[in-house]
Amino acid sequence: MTTWSQFTEEAPHIATVFTRRHKATGNLCMLATLRSDGFPRISPVEPRIFEGMLVIVGMPNTTKFKDLARDARFCLHTATVDTQVGDGDAKLFGTVVDLPDKQVHARFAQELFDEIGLDLRDQEFDHFYVADLTGASTVEVIDDHLDITIWKPGQGERVVRKH
Repeated sequence: MTTWSQFTEEAPHIATVFTRRHKATGNLCMLATLRSDGFPRISPVEPRIFEGMLVIVGMPNTTKFKDLARDARFCLHTATVDTQVGDGDAKLFGTVVDLPDKQVHARFAQELFDEIGLDLRDQEFDHFYVADLTGASTVEVIDDHLDITIWKPGQGERVVRKH
């Protein structure tokens, strides 16, 4: 399993772009899942980095989490409205693992309360999805060209430049 911590070690540039864009949008990302009929679904989500993991949680009983329960594959894209991609753009690919550890859930809920005031401390998580990252990429416009940085586990980052 490639955790967020491992990913940041292997793909520091992509992790930096993702983190910057994630923070700039108030943690908003677009989550792509697969519907039961095989077509893609795009949904807003606010993933969080917690204890070296990328955690994808949200309101219980939502369709996006039913999708992930059925097929764990996902793509997470940093939200952007800039057609010039001036601040970069990042995508993460992988599968989710449902982590049933109630102590981790309690620490996560406490951190949410401490950081943003959302009080989930006495509630059970329907699912507590942790990302197992299988790939990532960024797109950045630099001067007169487009740089696409690509990462796969164990392969480091590589840049494809397009003019």
